Amino acid sequence: MLKILLLLPLFGALLLLLLPSRRVDLLRRSASAIAAATVVCACLLLADFDPTSAEIQFFETRPWNPRLGSNLALGVDGVSLPMVLLATVLCFVAIFSSQGIRNGAKLYFFLLLVLETALLIVFTARDWSLFYVCWELTLIPLFFLIDRLGGANRHRAALNFVLYTLGGSVFMLIALLLLYDVAPGHSFAMNDMAEGGAQLPLRTQTLIFVGLLIGFGVKMPIVPLHGWLPLAHVEAPSPISILLSGILLKMGAYGLIRAAGTLPAAALNLQDWLAGLALLSLLHGAVLAWRQTDLKAMIAYSSISHMGIVLLGIAALNKAGLNGALMQMVAHGLVAGLLFLLIGLLYERTHTRDLAVYGSLNRVAPRFAAFLIFTLLAAVGLPGSAGFIAELHVLIGAYGRWGGWLALVSLGMLITAAYALRAIRCLSTGPERPFGGTPAGVAAFADLDRNEIAAAGLLAAGIVGMGFYPAPLLDILASSVSRLAHHFGG
Repeated sequence: MLKILLLLPLFGALLLLLLPSRRVDLLRRSASAIAAATVVCACLLLADFDPTSAEIQFFETRPWNPRLGSNLALGVDGVSLPMVLLATVLCFVAIFSSQGIRNGAKLYFFLLLVLETALLIVFTARDWSLFYVCWELTLIPLFFLIDRLGGANRHRAALNFVLYTLGGSVFMLIALLLLYDVAPGHSFAMNDMAEGGAQLPLRTQTLIFVGLLIGFGVKMPIVPLHGWLPLAHVEAPSPISILLSGILLKMGAYGLIRAAGTLPAAALNLQDWLAGLALLSLLHGAVLAWRQTDLKAMIAYSSISHMGIVLLGIAALNKAGLNGALMQMVAHGLVAGLLFLLIGLLYERTHTRDLAVYGSLNRVAPRFAAFLIFTLLAAVGLPGSAGFIAELHVLIGAYGRWGGWLALVSLGMLITAAYALRAIRCLSTGPERPFGGTPAGVAAFADLDRNEIAAAGLLAAGIVGMGFYPAPLLDILASSVSRLAHHFGG
């Protein structure tokens, strides 16, 4: 089932090349069907997963380059399985909601399915060489998706994204080569490199961990390595923004969790520094989001703030903190995905993202307004939403380590509430205003249709389901997180 999961979107991408380029609707329906089948495969994988075991499940390996000690090693545990499920769901939503893509549709859907394959391999790789190759492979489809289909500054946004990520990857590659040099038998297997890293002096382990932190911190993103994110989000097509914020940022956090498990002594040595970076990212992102009038820019900066909460949970290095970090990764993926979906639909209808030109959407588009208000409140961490459960776990895990310093987290959450409520006020209240060149103003705004309600409802159901009944996800995480926290003495 794991091989089928990984190969299905790749074979689907090749199948799309055989379809006529002019049949845009056929291309979209075919790509949606392939993405839906991948979601079903991920659910079947979940059904066969044993949450009581902390071992790598569905593990299989094939020699890739025996002379270098690299293998096509794949498997999942309680840390990677939620990311696999999240990636398949968001890729389906991104493809299904791409109704506005008409020019270059074949290349667009082909690249999306190739990107999904690379993402799934990153989350299931058990060999650092395979992880690194597919980590870099995600750059190729994303570069062309932004550069070919983005906004006015798309060329600059695509170039910034690639240069930032490649710059961070250089540090990651050097760190992995240093671990490879001390691994038993010169192997890239994750377990072997962790065993070799444990024999290094603490100073050397710390330097290697810093290299990995830079590489993963760019993608996460951690302040001050976040410069590519706002421009890429603003210029990318909205379905691509769903993937950028919903799952690409989680690649960085996932890699950092794996790095901490590989070099636990170095992670403990840098624990306070990681917490400081987390608080800086949380506050910096919240303040910049509060200052934005462009809706996509606001959500982009808010993603930096929310990923600061993820980093704080990782820095706690205990069960509650790690549980909270992983839950926040899933929760933010759903919330950010739904926000970018709605803002993309809003832009298609109005051709503007400026908060100042909207008003009274609840009068003529009640379904749209209801989803938007719900999602903005979920981004704040309203009780009953997935974010509330995740942030509560992070706060519990971090409080035992840093105590009163967590008042800064409360400040960041207050700023988040301020810009979310401002957005709700501007979009849903006040007088009707003209926009998009339509004198009738908001009265010309079309409400969500059935397909749009289905895509938004899928993500909203996940947010509410996790908020009211988080036990299934916590059960999946429990054994793997307990084993991981044991490395840190927790």
